[in-house]
Amino acid sequence: MEKLVQTVKQFWNDESGATAVEYGMMVALIAAVIVIAVKDLGGYINTAFGLINTQLQ
Repeated sequence: MEKLVQTVKQFWNDESGATAVEYGMMVALIAAVIVIAVKDLGGYINTAFGLINTQLQ
């Protein structure tokens, strides 16, 4: 039982994977911002080309 408690304490205090998780979260946040920006920009571009198409007809 003492070995189990020691193993749990060691696991709890181990921060070796924390950096990888933090980088993963930052990449996910940046990807989400890019997706939102592209979707928003795509709507504006679609509207602009629609207006240009209407003017050319």
